[in-house]
Amino acid sequence: MPEAINRDRRRFLGTAAMTLAATQIGLSRPATAQAAEAKPTARPIKPGTDTPFGPLKQIDAGVLNVGYVDAGPADGPVVVLLHGWPYDIHSFVDVAPALASAGHRVIVPYLRGYGTTRFLSGETFRNGQPSALALDTIALMDALKIEKATLAGFDWGARTANIVAALWPERTKAMVSVSGYLIGNQEAGKKPLPPTAELEWWYQFYFATDRGRAGYDRYRHDFAKLIWRLASPKWEFDDATFDRSAVAFDNPDHVAIVIHNYRWRLGLAQGEPKYDELEKRLAAAPVIAVPTITMEGDANGAPHPDASAYAKKFSGKYAHRLIAGGTGHNLPQEAPQAFVDAVVDVIKF
Repeated sequence: MPEAINRDRRRFLGTAAMTLAATQIGLSRPATAQAAEAKPTARPIKPGTDTPFGPLKQIDAGVLNVGYVDAGPADGPVVVLLHGWPYDIHSFVDVAPALASAGHRVIVPYLRGYGTTRFLSGETFRNGQPSALALDTIALMDALKIEKATLAGFDWGARTANIVAALWPERTKAMVSVSGYLIGNQEAGKKPLPPTAELEWWYQFYFATDRGRAGYDRYRHDFAKLIWRLASPKWEFDDATFDRSAVAFDNPDHVAIVIHNYRWRLGLAQGEPKYDELEKRLAAAPVIAVPTITMEGDANGAPHPDASAYAKKFSGKYAHRLIAGGTGHNLPQEAPQAFVDAVVDVIKF
């Protein structure tokens, strides 16, 4: 499997079982050598029991009016938490209050096409390419007058954090990235994979068709719930937990952004010329120099390379942590204490 694609593949296998406890194992620095080390959590969080988000705020940032949570002291060190697909800000519903209570200012935005985030103009191209999402983060930081922040995320959010850290290291204090290095490129996305690997991308090929776009539009909630189950086969989330996040998919631009994102990766849809230079830089798979902790769940149903495959992509202070206990793809919601610990620790690097 080509390396650039392997980094960015999701495996959707699935069974159902139960366990939400997370045991953290640190694989210590440097990037070229990692050794297993047990790391217990300091204050276990029982998922779903911490303080819920307060009222959402809205702010114009770049081409968007962004809906976001702003928690913690206004003068605290800033942490920006970035969700993925098909998830929303509630992936951090336990993480955000824990970080805020520790003195951090925590910003949790809805990505373009999710929740209360809206385009300022009906004429703006509904672009889902990764560099556009990364610039959304920079625009949000500018609008909030945040010069530098720690970025932490998973799925689309981890990819966005990777891009910001690689292209704008001066704006990135540190990073936590689930599933490691996720910067890919369109040319690599055009290369065929072996049949078993292609099968894992069944939904990507579905999205490439008009039928798939219409089907996702019509059944987006059922589709997202299926992905949740396949990506986190041991996470027994209830209907209320899913429904809380599923509201975010009712955004009028959600389908357009999701479909464009996956079609762009396959080279079936074009991006915008204004992002060409950024995509050229990303195609070179730039090394990330900011302090980084990468994480992986031991029951992640999405395909992911072994940590040793991407360790050399991080040239600064670095560690990798494997989170045990049946933790799946939505790591911050399934193992919030482990995610909190990683953010707190990487800031101290």
